[in-house]
Amino acid sequence: MRIVCLDLEGVLVPEIWIAFAEKTGVSELTRTTRDEPDYGVLMQYRLDILSENKFGLSDIQSVIASMVPLPGAIEFLDSLRSKFELILLSDTFREFAGPLMKKLGSPTLFCHELKISADNIEGIRLRLPDHKRKTVQYLQKLNFEVIAAGDSYNDLGMLKTADHCMLFNPPQNLVFEYPDIPVGRNYSELLSFIENPVQ
Repeated sequence: MRIVCLDLEGVLVPEIWIAFAEKTGVSELTRTTRDEPDYGVLMQYRLDILSENKFGLSDIQSVIASMVPLPGAIEFLDSLRSKFELILLSDTFREFAGPLMKKLGSPTLFCHELKISADNIEGIRLRLPDHKRKTVQYLQKLNFEVIAAGDSYNDLGMLKTADHCMLFNPPQNLVFEYPDIPVGRNYSELLSFIENPVQ
């Protein structure tokens, strides 16, 4: 049986941190997993900036509430879920993702949680280190054929472990660094790859 594992931000919805950076004018928060391969380093960098600027969880959630899925994402998911099992594997947080999941039709999402005190984000609670890659491995142990797609450095473990993978709208540096991974630029290409991954 085939199962599809997709990243969330940059694949189905805009990058939450970039949207928040644009709303607040704090350009340092535009740094994402497309730029920083080490997720722990990136999150500590973000938490430090939030603390310095006295931003709370509600500030981020108000921006997220105004966000919408990428054009074509809902139709793509509807078509995909009519044919295949789907799990979204994301390094976002449950406290961020809720409104976006409703807009996407409530697909299954594996992600992390935040450590919150009042409205302050004090830290992160990882579901499991390297959870994207490990989820793919466990699905394979359950005899699933895994097809994965993502757009950033933090997706590489998932992509390299999957039976078939595609980079979806990645930055050019990833295309250069991993020329052996197929690249899709739109949902039609991604869906076609998922339906027929062996080219």
